[in-house]
Amino acid sequence: MLLAIDIGNTNIVIGCIEKDVIRHELRLATDLVKTSDQYWMDLKGVLALYGLSAEEIDGVIISSVVPPVLNSLRTAVMKLTGKKPMVVGPGLKTGLNIAGGNAGQVGSDLVVAAVAALREYPAPLIIIDMGTATTIMAVDENKTFVGGSICPGVKLSSEVLTTRTSQLPGISLEAPKRAIGRNTIECMQSGIMLGAACMIDGMIVRMEEELGRCATVIATGGISRFVIPMCRSKIIYDRDLLLKGLHILYENNKK
Repeated sequence: MLLAIDIGNTNIVIGCIEKDVIRHELRLATDLVKTSDQYWMDLKGVLALYGLSAEEIDGVIISSVVPPVLNSLRTAVMKLTGKKPMVVGPGLKTGLNIAGGNAGQVGSDLVVAAVAALREYPAPLIIIDMGTATTIMAVDENKTFVGGSICPGVKLSSEVLTTRTSQLPGISLEAPKRAIGRNTIECMQSGIMLGAACMIDGMIVRMEEELGRCATVIATGGISRFVIPMCRSKIIYDRDLLLKGLHILYENNKK
């Protein structure tokens, strides 16, 4: 069984993959101050939760955008399984062509998502990942990763709006009933949630213009399942895109 781990700024997604099937999936909060021993206890608890033992883990692959946590989690994995994890980064065969050839400047999470999307969907592609940041990346018809955009995520936008203003309250991130809010909370929900959906729709139009043709649009990330239904563009929601990408990379690089 493969243990696939994606370390994001907010959450750590852990997947147990067996014979191309994601058997189990779980999310932990990313914690910069946790030690490797604490992450070891977390991972041990995850395996126990699903009735698995460390001996059943044949391999481990990790993708991370948080270097301090990567170091702690890598040590924890080695302590728990006795196996050195494969880490997504320079030197790993991705099969992904990157415009400009500077693969080191592309985040590992973006690479993983693009690898999975190219395996499952026809190019050109627009890949949306809604996490702490919202990334919108483009892959052209020749399957070349050409670039994209990065903007603050929905939760981050909400937190900044609440903490940096005197009178705006914290709100639940729910779909607004209407674009024109009738009170402060409705106005904030409209601006944050519907605003994110409109931004995505607008970026899809502009990116397709630059790509020169219509693209297959895929969305992933925890908050996307709430925002994508408000979009007017045709968007495929793929919750497990990153875990699928990690599995592909592991299979392509294992010895």
